[in-house]
Amino acid sequence: MNAPTPHSHLVPEINQRDVPEALLAALKSRFGANCSTALAVREQHGRDESSFVAPPPAAVVFAESTQDVADAVKLASDFSTPVIPFGIGSSLEGHLLAVQGGISIDVSRMNKVLAINAEDLTVTVQPGVTRKQLNEAVKSTGLFFPIDPGADASIGGMSATRASGTNAVRYGTMRENVLALEVVTASGEVIRTGTRAKKSSAGYDLTRLMVGSEGTLGVITEVTVRLYPLPEAISAAICSFPSIEAAVRTTIQVIQLGVPIARVELIDHNTVRMVNAHSKLGLREEPMLLMEFHGSPAGVKEQAETVQEIASEFGGTAFEWATTPEERTRLWTARHNAYFAAIQSRPGCRAISTDTCVPISRLADCLLDSVKEADASGLPYFLVGHVGDGNFHFGYLLDPNDPKEREVAEQLNHQLVARALALEGTCTGEHGVGLHKMEFLVTEAGVGAVDMMRTIKRALDPKNIMNPGKIFAM
Repeated sequence: MNAPTPHSHLVPEINQRDVPEALLAALKSRFGANCSTALAVREQHGRDESSFVAPPPAAVVFAESTQDVADAVKLASDFSTPVIPFGIGSSLEGHLLAVQGGISIDVSRMNKVLAINAEDLTVTVQPGVTRKQLNEAVKSTGLFFPIDPGADASIGGMSATRASGTNAVRYGTMRENVLALEVVTASGEVIRTGTRAKKSSAGYDLTRLMVGSEGTLGVITEVTVRLYPLPEAISAAICSFPSIEAAVRTTIQVIQLGVPIARVELIDHNTVRMVNAHSKLGLREEPMLLMEFHGSPAGVKEQAETVQEIASEFGGTAFEWATTPEERTRLWTARHNAYFAAIQSRPGCRAISTDTCVPISRLADCLLDSVKEADASGLPYFLVGHVGDGNFHFGYLLDPNDPKEREVAEQLNHQLVARALALEGTCTGEHGVGLHKMEFLVTEAGVGAVDMMRTIKRALDPKNIMNPGKIFAM
């Protein structure tokens, strides 16, 4: 592992560039009412779900086509002005903040499903299509799109941050499921990467370069993703445990035995309490695993029985089934609302959310020591995790007006990331680097690797206008 990064407050560096009036006039001339400089609109596009604060962009362009995006980027390039792509606004790491000023390009109106190729198990969409909208569109074909980060995020944003979520243990992340892209480059040129073929050896893998680039190399305007057959049978179950360690040991055993579980989510007792209050549930306020099994009726039954047997060895009790769609939806909705349940548990707070990921064999070592530190800190927190692939999230709930609480939260986060890296894990399993993980990226990847990333950035974006100030400093 590389030398650890010194701890800092990790507040964003604000280095605003001038946005010429001539550019704003040109944008208004080209886009008319689809270009707004109203403060309320700019502020809406200048914040996300992170705890950071930055000045809003100078203008917002509502793009309705690839040509709109290309024209907006060309104008911005002519004036060397930053461009920040905007989808739904659900980022947790400050990706949307205009730390160097510029304009926001909102692609939420680009929300058409362009082509469903059921025979090939692919679908092509515009970037503003959300995951729920996509699944509704393909439902009649007997197929579904499995990547589920919790929020009803846009497919473009999920591609840009290389999102994953609850189903990743079985179906992978956006990296494995994006086949092709249409991208507007920093010069305003429209390029295509990849094809609908399942594999290719043709040249550099530009699709993988763009997936996870967080808007720093181009604006995604079209995405082709894999689809999967809807399982013949789906069953969900919850199981309570006497301790977090027992729940984690159960998960490790399940994965190491090769049980093809579709989802396995850890919820600590704090989160269960918050979810009960928010979603009006009566779950036992103990550490809990929320699981889902996909396959044939016989296969699902066999998987569940195996997991129940393993759980009982670690003290798992209150194993409850949810086989109807309504019951499953109720449970998973509660899980997906855990973040908002936590925020509501402390009115006025903001959450610093972590997303470290470690090899499954090191999960207990990383998680349990981090729980001890969080408990000792006295800071309210919640803990959820897609623990089937070694990924988990602490949400430290802090008063944004109390510097001491931010200091405690950042120290906990720093210790957690250092521990994950020491165990050969990563500082971010799915949220992306954004603003919050920039220093950690250098620790994880090393100076040489980050310099290589900078070289690619300079080559593709010589004016540094594509979402500047994110991932690494130039």
